[in-house]
Amino acid sequence: IGRFEELNVDVEFAEQAYRINRAGNLPLLVDADHGYGNALNVKRTVEELETAGVAAFTIEDTDLPQPFGTVGSTRVLSIDEGVGKMKAALAGRQDPALVIAGRTSAAAINGLDDAIARGRAYQAAGVDAMFFTGVSSREDVEAVSGALDIPIFMGGAGGGVLGDREFLAK
Repeated sequence: IGRFEELNVDVEFAEQAYRINRAGNLPLLVDADHGYGNALNVKRTVEELETAGVAAFTIEDTDLPQPFGTVGSTRVLSIDEGVGKMKAALAGRQDPALVIAGRTSAAAINGLDDAIARGRAYQAAGVDAMFFTGVSSREDVEAVSGALDIPIFMGGAGGGVLGDREFLAK
């Protein structure tokens, strides 16, 4: 039953997004987690969210649900599996105006070099933007920004460099 429920989370999530979109007129960006399963689930999640009127969303490469024996330690998928999820998301998109952003927390888990490698791989797969968490120094932000040709956005605590709007605007 737990696996069946996981497969249906994307439908419930899409229904909630639809209700939000009906109540407002601003573009809605949502965190679609890991797409609620494998690449097929990601494709279905994209289809449901697009139908619900979502303007943009992120798909992350975190290994979820956490495998038995690893609870409490966050892991990311292999880059190849992450690319597969990004390609599945792109395959599910019908409207080219729908923004699909790859998301990774690899900087905090495996280091900045791995995060940049993932950003480049997901960019090559065709995502429209990249969302990085765990990047917090000016040097790291500049390294990520210099490595990619697509828009990037950062997540994490709003202080420090992530709170410096003038720096981030550059």
